[in-house]
Amino acid sequence: MDDITVTLVATGLIFVLLLLGAPVFAALALAGITGLILVEDTAFVLNRLKSYSYAQSASYLLTVIPLFILMGAFAHHAGVGRRLFDMARKWVGHMPGGLAIASVLTCAGFAATSGSSVATAATVGAVAIPEMKRTGYDPRLSAGAVAAGGVLGVLIPPSVLLIFYAALTEVSAGKMLVAGVLPGLLSTLVFILGIRVISASPRMAASVLPKSPWRERIGSIRNGWQVLVLFAIVLGGIYLGFVTATEAAAVGAFAAFVMLLCARQARGQLRGKLVESLRSAVTTTVMILFTMLGAGLFSLFLSLVQIPQQIAQGIVSSDIPPLLVVGLMLLAYFPLGMFLDAFSMLVITLPIMFPTVVSLGFDPIWFGILAVKMCEIGLITPPVGLNVFVIAGIDRQTPLTHIFQGAWWFVIMEVVTTLILFFFPVIVTILPEMMLGK
Repeated sequence: MDDITVTLVATGLIFVLLLLGAPVFAALALAGITGLILVEDTAFVLNRLKSYSYAQSASYLLTVIPLFILMGAFAHHAGVGRRLFDMARKWVGHMPGGLAIASVLTCAGFAATSGSSVATAATVGAVAIPEMKRTGYDPRLSAGAVAAGGVLGVLIPPSVLLIFYAALTEVSAGKMLVAGVLPGLLSTLVFILGIRVISASPRMAASVLPKSPWRERIGSIRNGWQVLVLFAIVLGGIYLGFVTATEAAAVGAFAAFVMLLCARQARGQLRGKLVESLRSAVTTTVMILFTMLGAGLFSLFLSLVQIPQQIAQGIVSSDIPPLLVVGLMLLAYFPLGMFLDAFSMLVITLPIMFPTVVSLGFDPIWFGILAVKMCEIGLITPPVGLNVFVIAGIDRQTPLTHIFQGAWWFVIMEVVTTLILFFFPVIVTILPEMMLGK
């Protein structure tokens, strides 16, 4: 068989295995191994597999992943999410759609302590959704706001997905994290403006809370000190060049651990919360690493048959405008996001897309933020919108279809934000270019 035929067979095998219910990492690994056997032979594959797992996973940078997950878990058990929501509610609760806005602001704040969208949505949803239901919010708006706000957890640093992108493409992890700050703030602003527009409809109107006195608002700021400390430790240290991304993750995780030790609600339950935090870090890290290993085998096969390089060369030598090429590649994430998780989307697409983007002369950090934005959209689109299912588990009275309807408003907002970043790359690149200690 020629290389193109083998590639089509291996790629088709991925989708067949996924339809049969195989885990994504297994589908990628089996397809890659099949392709390698067809191109080379079984002895070649077995020789590669002897040390492959160690070679792929024995990376100092990858230690950032469990550390950031651990930091978010400690922050969650320390009650950071509830205190942030109380603060946001006092500042914006009196506005139309104020509690939904407070939910988004809380998600943005908690995202600065957690690298996971699911953890962000679950933490904020457990606090905010009951409050919005008591106040008479439309279930679609309340559930959709928290599900969409949760996606900020994969963009606002510390983000595990940004680290994952850096590990796959070998770009600077520190620059990737810093690059997510302004896009994350822009996404938050667009969500807030969108909620104000939605809340203007009489059908979506809900009771507004009494305006809190200025003394209470200013006094509530002390509830956000933990987020500011963690954000300063992680992003401030990286931006100023004091620490690497890995060192910042270690210091941040230790600081969150100290916060957990000092938290009132953890007293008497400290051991259980520690065990739960460690279990969360281990299980999530194992899932990510297995996905990397499976994708790595498929990427090894693609590299062997030179498919990514051929595609990149063909696109570069064509007359298609470079921006249009990048736009079409980003559009490919829409259908993928309906069926795959964010990590799987990146490991499947980047072996082909990344060489093309670099060959066209675009900034890989800019493309990385755009790719993560498209992965965000996949987290709230049917039928496999992971954040939507998380919210459905919290709000069992609201039908899943209604949650997806509410999330669709925010999909439109995400598209608007992505277009802004697409046409104005400086929003992404300005902070990494100003970093100290590059």
